Amino acid sequence: MKLSDFDFHLPEALIATRPARPRSSARLLVAEGAETGAPLADAQVFELTRWLGAGDRLVINDTKVIPARLFGARHRTGEAGATSSQIEVTLLSPTATGGWSALVKPLRKIRDGEEIVFEAGLVATLLSRADGQAELRFNLEGEAFEAALNEAGAMPLPPYIAAKRAADAQDKTDYQTVFARQTGAVAAPTASLHFDDILLEALKEAGVAFTFVTLHVGAGTFLPVKVDDVTTHKMHAEWGEVTEQAAAEIAATKAAGGRVIPVGTTALRLLESAARGGAIKPWEGETDIFIYPGFEFQVADGLMTNFHLPKSTLMMLVSALMGRERVMEIYKHAIDTGYRFFSYGDSSLLLPKARANR
Repeated sequence: MKLSDFDFHLPEALIATRPARPRSSARLLVAEGAETGAPLADAQVFELTRWLGAGDRLVINDTKVIPARLFGARHRTGEAGATSSQIEVTLLSPTATGGWSALVKPLRKIRDGEEIVFEAGLVATLLSRADGQAELRFNLEGEAFEAALNEAGAMPLPPYIAAKRAADAQDKTDYQTVFARQTGAVAAPTASLHFDDILLEALKEAGVAFTFVTLHVGAGTFLPVKVDDVTTHKMHAEWGEVTEQAAAEIAATKAAGGRVIPVGTTALRLLESAARGGAIKPWEGETDIFIYPGFEFQVADGLMTNFHLPKSTLMMLVSALMGRERVMEIYKHAIDTGYRFFSYGDSSLLLPKARANR
């Protein structure tokens, strides 16, 4: 299984830099498994109830993105007098000792033990560095830290958006889901960005059930695959939790013959991590599960997801669910008909063994 098997040409004009407004007006490409013989269907997200209804359960990642990109300064007094250097920090994940793992640019401009001063009274001390990353400790904790971060920080937009424009105040709303509850992600579970209150009410009226799980999406989600034999790729680890209540709800739906459909690859990876023994169970910890063709799904009966980067682990995941050839058909159709790609782009509903349209 080669990396080139998951490559395709994407016109740059199809990379979305802003989301659809309203959220649920984004386009939706619905694809059933190739063996069903069903044609691809072009719709909009607010039409989800054409395919989802009573007996179906959407599983949603309720992680909350922090404004993890900070711009500050290192001040120093020496033989040359008082000097300053501008420092950019991107928070990656909290450490077990209460600090933060972070990317610091330029790291060579700051010494261990020195401080970086940001706006809103936020100050970080550089504790150590290793493998190009730094460990920082902030002067604030808890709600005070979160409030200062919200004031001083910017949303950590994905590289393919950040290369086109800088993050702005609108992104603090656009790059956050309506489900966001558990603080800790540095990237959004973007499939959920399409939901708004009107769509949620319509789904509830149609009998669709909801379950919330938490996976704190890390910056590693954007790391490229660098090996030609994809089976040798090492996935990054992310912290997640499936509560006892969530596991019970999902198990009940499966027992009743209903469909469990994760919203986003993050929710899917978490569910399959919690069901490695064959059935969904409460689970908490770090997962580095890597899903590629040949994987046997224990929980997911489908997936709602955005359109992914060529040669990415997420292309491999959707290929595991739908089959590589079917996914290439789906993506060719999406490109030919102008679907918008990546985090702020359009959505797809993948149903490998779908029931008939409602």
